[in-house]
Amino acid sequence: MPKRSEVRLTKTVVDAEKYGKGRIDKGQGKNLHVLWDSVISGFGIRVYPSGKKSWLIKYRIAGRQRIMNLGNYPPMTIDEARKRAHAALVSIENGVDPLETKQTQAQVPSLKEFSKIYIERHAKVHKRSWDEDQRRLDQHILPTLGSRRIDMINRSHIADLHNKIGRQAPYEANRVKALVSVMFERAIEWGLLPENSANPASRIKNHPEQKRDRFVTETELPKLVKAIDVEPNPFIKAALWCYLLLGVRKMELLQLKWEYVDMEAAEIRLPESVTKQKRVVFVPLSSPSLIIISSLPRYEDNPFVFPGKRKGQHLINIDKNWRRIRKEAGLEDVRLHDLRRTVGSWLAKEGVPLLAIGKALNHSQITTTMRYARLTEDPVREALQQHGQHVMAVLGKSEHKADIVDIQNGGKSR
Repeated sequence: MPKRSEVRLTKTVVDAEKYGKGRIDKGQGKNLHVLWDSVISGFGIRVYPSGKKSWLIKYRIAGRQRIMNLGNYPPMTIDEARKRAHAALVSIENGVDPLETKQTQAQVPSLKEFSKIYIERHAKVHKRSWDEDQRRLDQHILPTLGSRRIDMINRSHIADLHNKIGRQAPYEANRVKALVSVMFERAIEWGLLPENSANPASRIKNHPEQKRDRFVTETELPKLVKAIDVEPNPFIKAALWCYLLLGVRKMELLQLKWEYVDMEAAEIRLPESVTKQKRVVFVPLSSPSLIIISSLPRYEDNPFVFPGKRKGQHLINIDKNWRRIRKEAGLEDVRLHDLRRTVGSWLAKEGVPLLAIGKALNHSQITTTMRYARLTEDPVREALQQHGQHVMAVLGKSEHKADIVDIQNGGKSR
């Protein structure tokens, strides 16, 4: 076998090297054409029969001989290759196998790959509003950082993203940053990142947030309802009406099943599995809301009052429809949650006691006596009944079935 060839590697030497000059080295059970460097021991350039060239380093650790590819030439220059070779030799001196480290890093998922793990393993299991995490991933995070390995994402990447979103939507930017923080905590917890990894969302200051007191006024309501009533999806239309009339939380309504609705008692019984408070909540139905819900069709293969496109699933994300509706109504600053706030605000204007409003909206900050809400249901029912009548009066409608069904049909006579 020809002797191992060593020469000071330069660009000129590497460019001139051709396969088959007899510089053959045995490695990994096969013959390799390698030109070794005389400056850094174990550092060389491998030449393939095709003419392709790649930098490598040959070393021994824990009694094992190893060969690691450092990168192709070009694009990796000789100076870059020497730096990588030097770093590898330093890690070997410290007892760390650089090839093993490289192989471990190759198994680290991209952020896009990890996002699927996070949604299935954490968000869907622990968060009723997991679809919001998915939306923020799809809308903000993955388009920018999805292709990066999670161990290659640093604070600068997240700070840039946070600032970019914050120019137009500071609240949304803060929620995106919080989502990234939770995701990386889970990645560390699940062993996908080293235990001592820094969370790239840490130490990034939130944008200032103003407490919202936005609600739909009596002047704005007719314009909003006009835009809602041209929504082609009857279930989305009905859901928006129920938000206006009942003030329930977004996912509590969308996850509503027919078995939770008692038409005779005119109430909804929300089980602890769907409520924010993780306890059973009773929602009295006003006459308008009862008529709207009872007018919706039922499907044998779908238990939900507001079925989605997928078989057996409920409506998940109506934000796109809502953005179109509020734009058409000229109310682009009104969020879905503001409809819930609208109920509370109108009830307060109507002189309903704060205690009854808190019960009507199922606020979590309530006194211990509020646990006996089922025993004092009548004030809540009266409040929502009064509110439903007020809404219909502003629209010039009665609370009779004909007018409610007429609204659901887009204002056209049946």
